[in-house]
Amino acid sequence: MGLLKYLAVLPFLGILVGVPLLNRVEPLVLGMPLILTWIVYWIVLTSVIMAIIYLFDPANRDSTDHRQ
Repeated sequence: MGLLKYLAVLPFLGILVGVPLLNRVEPLVLGMPLILTWIVYWIVLTSVIMAIIYLFDPANRDSTDHRQ
């Protein structure tokens, strides 16, 4: 579970650290400024990371006790 917590911090660090470092218009990537490309990249990557965390989190496992 400890590794999953560190994995959840990656999107926060990616945007927090990357935005000030890449705050420029040139070069253009797919017609977007570099900073916008970086933010879109991290939004998509955040979805992938959260899906991985959901799949490997022990709290989301099926249990044999189905109380309703």
